[in-house]
Amino acid sequence: MLLPKGGVSWKAARASLPPTRAIWVLLTRTRFLLLLAITGTIILLWRGISSSAPQMKSFYCWGPNKPPSEMSQNEQAAWNAHHHTPVIFNHHAPLVVNESTIDHVDLNPIKSTIKAVQNEERVLILTPLKDAAPYLSKYFELLAELTYPHNLIDLGFLVGDSTDDTLAVLSAELNRLQKRPDKFRSAMIVEKDFGFKLSQSVEERHSFEAQGPRRKAMGKARNYLLTTALKPEHSWVYWRDVDIVDSPEKILEDFIAHDRDILVPNIWFHRYENGKDIEGRFDYNSWVESDKGRALTKKLSKDIVLAEGYKQYDTGRTYMARMGDWRNNKDEEIELDGIGGVNILVKADVHRSGINFPCYAFENQAETEGFAKMAKAAGYGVYGLPNYVVWHIDTEEKGGNV
Repeated sequence: MLLPKGGVSWKAARASLPPTRAIWVLLTRTRFLLLLAITGTIILLWRGISSSAPQMKSFYCWGPNKPPSEMSQNEQAAWNAHHHTPVIFNHHAPLVVNESTIDHVDLNPIKSTIKAVQNEERVLILTPLKDAAPYLSKYFELLAELTYPHNLIDLGFLVGDSTDDTLAVLSAELNRLQKRPDKFRSAMIVEKDFGFKLSQSVEERHSFEAQGPRRKAMGKARNYLLTTALKPEHSWVYWRDVDIVDSPEKILEDFIAHDRDILVPNIWFHRYENGKDIEGRFDYNSWVESDKGRALTKKLSKDIVLAEGYKQYDTGRTYMARMGDWRNNKDEEIELDGIGGVNILVKADVHRSGINFPCYAFENQAETEGFAKMAKAAGYGVYGLPNYVVWHIDTEEKGGNV
């Protein structure tokens, strides 16, 4: 293009520009605005991609386009030289159960330890009762003196086949006890008759012929009480007969300190003759098996229940009742094969494992002696304290026990 002679002047240039109105019309056209918007979008996207490229490199899976199992050693070395690919595992989403008929019980935290008081371990005291009205006042007097925290103790009673006012007296005594400031955590009364009728006279109750049926009925009563009263929260079960006249206030703490699966004390009684205190030996159901006893049981029918202290069957066993002295070391232990039921401390998991009181002949024993036999067969330890004495009432049924 030829320039005008004399050069380009402002006037000439201005005259060659389109008029302002024409420019405005061009800028406001839809086609132009759309083109402008597309161009701006492209620029913004490009700037965003270019600025995020370094960050995307941190998530780049370095290595060949194949799974690790198919890589060569060189390829794996090159791949592992970079950051490993992050992996997040989340196999199961939480399951929420809102059905009111479904309960959850976790027994894992329930332990039986020597630090029972510090760990606030719950104790269940169980007592089966039959025609026991005369003994209940003294029973609750001793129970109230226990030093183990009462708020950690639950009480359970089974009243069965009674002909006296056992249920009424028990209810009245419990009502009085639970009005005290140091009342127990809870109390449960279970009623169950087993149809076992036996005179309370010494002659009939302790005759040899009565022992098998009597022990089987007592085993059944204990099992009904246990299965009804035992709760998931209990760490210890303490079986305590109603006809005890004296026992240490710290008996629970003393027994728990031994950390045994099953533990029993020695059971003696006081008999007063001519103003003299005669210390009698009461419970012959706590014993150590003998070779003579083992040989005898091999010959007996499996249905026969042995009872100690009767001439019909001489077992030759060693009785804890004839051992020890309450004046000596109370923590001395001996291992037992049979136990009596006056006082038994049991770790609750022993019962939960299925160790109960056979109401049938188990290795020719029933009830508490069968319980000890069953526990030992399952690998649990059964121990006695010959010098730790709990005093029973004097029933005068065996003059030779003094």
